[in-house]
Amino acid sequence: MPTLTDRTVLLFYKEYELDKWLPGDRYLKRVVRPLYARLSGRRHRVSGFRVAYNALVEALRRGGYDVRANDYAAARRNPHHPVGLFGYPHLLEGWDLPNPAVLGPGLYDHPSLAPGLMEDERNRFYLVCSEWMRRMFARRYGESCVVWFNGIDAAKWQDTRGHAKDIDVLVYDKMYWDREGYEARMLNPILARIKAAGLRTHSLRYGYYEPDEYRDALSRSRSMLFLSANETQGIAYQEAMASNVPILAWDNGFWLDPRRADFEPEPVPASSVPYFSPECGERFRDFGEFEGAFERFWSRLDGYRPRGYVERELSMERSAELYMSYYTRAAAALVPA
Repeated sequence: MPTLTDRTVLLFYKEYELDKWLPGDRYLKRVVRPLYARLSGRRHRVSGFRVAYNALVEALRRGGYDVRANDYAAARRNPHHPVGLFGYPHLLEGWDLPNPAVLGPGLYDHPSLAPGLMEDERNRFYLVCSEWMRRMFARRYGESCVVWFNGIDAAKWQDTRGHAKDIDVLVYDKMYWDREGYEARMLNPILARIKAAGLRTHSLRYGYYEPDEYRDALSRSRSMLFLSANETQGIAYQEAMASNVPILAWDNGFWLDPRRADFEPEPVPASSVPYFSPECGERFRDFGEFEGAFERFWSRLDGYRPRGYVERELSMERSAELYMSYYTRAAAALVPA
């Protein structure tokens, strides 16, 4: 049996699956879905958690770490070796391994869904992907709640600044709460304003495009309008920034999840672009601020350098180093203050 070393990382991840028609049919769907996608020519969709998990594995392996996925036997044989639990909360159901653990990102939308989670002495750190989420979770989980980010692969998302451009504004539409009201108050007036300026647009709605379509659109776009209520990290707009496409972002300032009132009596400060700086583009809070933000954005378009921000702040190397800083400390008896 291979020996675990300080370069061995034990990660655990499970997709969220439910039986739909018959007991156990989730196992059949694992086989049928990829086969159907292949025969029909449609892409087999991968969950956002799976994409993020794969990116973590890739970052760690590039850093020279021996990553082992779902190796329960190795973890049980080495009870003092830390483990990382990533993704959906059902991974914790029946969890009986004694190892010190790094939890997240993912798992829970709010700490009140698992208020006693970090009282378990095995659980040393709870990872979230942005500062606004850390503030929300830290009220319950304290200093064990820390920020970690998924790295953006700048080699995969190459600089498109020099490509031929036939799209002035790529509209990335990721609003699904109160869709009708959103279209009336925000989307349609913004599109009308951009059209009145004589600019060429192309719209992609979240969940209705293929990854290759997004990559192609980025290569052809001079800028991107990012319309999302909130983001825990915001991988899509960061991929655009890595491609050196400046971002004009709707950033309303609060967590707009309609379930918020179930968890928090007062509005929760949040962001749709939690990793951002003036070199990346501009932001606006509502349609009333859009006009001024758009004019500033378009007049400064050639001066933005979002790729530099990604390379400096969101690299795969930094992501791996940050994860490992928590992972190695997880084996300590106490979490340092």
